[in-house]
Amino acid sequence: MKRFAYIFLIAAASVQAQQIQTYRPFGTLRQQADLQQKWLVQRMNATVPTLMHKYGVEMWIVPMREYNEDPVFSSIVSPTTFAARRRTIYLFSYPCVAQRKALACDGMFEAIALGGTSQGGVYKAVRSTKPAAGPAGAQQQAQAELWGDEQWQVLKKEIEKRNPQSIAINVSRVFAFNDGLSAGELEGMREALGPKWSAKLKHADDLALELIATRLPEEADTYRTMQQVVWGIIDTAFSNVVITPGVTRTEDVVWWMRQKVNDLGLGTWFHPSVEVQRKGVTDAQLGENPIIQRGDVLHCDFGITAMRLNTDTQHMGYVLMDGETDAPAGLKRALVNSNKVQDIVMAEIAPGKTGNAILLASRAKMKAQGLDGTVYTHPIGMHGHGAGPLIGLWDYQDGVPGRGDAKVIPNMWFSIELQATTPVPEWGNQPVRSAQEEDAVVGADGVARWALKRQTEYHLVRPR
Repeated sequence: MKRFAYIFLIAAASVQAQQIQTYRPFGTLRQQADLQQKWLVQRMNATVPTLMHKYGVEMWIVPMREYNEDPVFSSIVSPTTFAARRRTIYLFSYPCVAQRKALACDGMFEAIALGGTSQGGVYKAVRSTKPAAGPAGAQQQAQAELWGDEQWQVLKKEIEKRNPQSIAINVSRVFAFNDGLSAGELEGMREALGPKWSAKLKHADDLALELIATRLPEEADTYRTMQQVVWGIIDTAFSNVVITPGVTRTEDVVWWMRQKVNDLGLGTWFHPSVEVQRKGVTDAQLGENPIIQRGDVLHCDFGITAMRLNTDTQHMGYVLMDGETDAPAGLKRALVNSNKVQDIVMAEIAPGKTGNAILLASRAKMKAQGLDGTVYTHPIGMHGHGAGPLIGLWDYQDGVPGRGDAKVIPNMWFSIELQATTPVPEWGNQPVRSAQEEDAVVGADGVARWALKRQTEYHLVRPR
């Protein structure tokens, strides 16, 4: 026994040494969860009732089953909850909306979970009146969980207590974020509620969309740190630390980035990409996984996930030729042109504007300045391609029906994604695409600002 205890102590000491050396840009998982829980409490206490008042919703019902969660799920549960519990029905009640009272209705907002847990005291959790059939660990005397049709009957009783004039549900043909109520759940709910209450069901408009899109000012501080991590990874990936011209392929860089994200204990919502543009060579001639050479223009698309938040960044790089200390003037002009398009789009983003209106105005200004490019900017936050208005798609530059008609709101984030194409004299006027993507924050004041900064110079791969 002494021998095994000695071995265990050595192993424990080794693990402790490794933990000391571990770089955690956002603290431990527990620290991250504590911060996320504070965000949840703020969102539930302020954002949800404010949006219900805005959309005239006095009752909002969000039912879902395990592994078929509503898109709004991650915005209304604790960081330690990864899936709905069997079936969970979230009921939000704000009767002052119907009573036409002022927005500040102390004590009138209710958040109830029929099934599942209280999410750290955020919800009033309703359980069954039946005792549990058998022991469940430390909860040997616990009541059974709500199950099956019993949940719908409890929901009906809760509705009857409050007698709402209308009941909002998440059904939409435009945004997936507003369309989280599955056909089976809607069918079961209608059957249980009967014709009286079913007649009061109405689409929740953009309630779920805006709840998902609305970010807290406190979250922007964490998001800034996320941008710093992203910039650091890209700057190293586009350097001689990772790239050896004539040896390294683009896929080698991609997998280095993926591994770095994993090593930092972070996640990502898409597989990164690295592309090459080369003087006198077409994309088809380069192929899908070319060897990187001196004189190549590099482009990456890269994002990370931390604390349920996502980033999306595209940067440009250049592999210096022997004797060069910077990219050629023509390539630098290409980057300047994409910066100009960024300036145009950022200036147009403002609360109350639709994505299509921003796109139309941006395109007009680009034309007036002689800029050849495209805009395909999207919201970001709890999802990579987030909730809110699309500002163009790469293949739709005249507007995006439906999804481009949503409006910008304060406290939402965007990935300013676009490209400018510029003939480069040093390359025989070959067109070079400078595709950039940088995350931006629309503050409570309605002003769009970079979450960290934007790229104005190439990442340079210098000779060893």
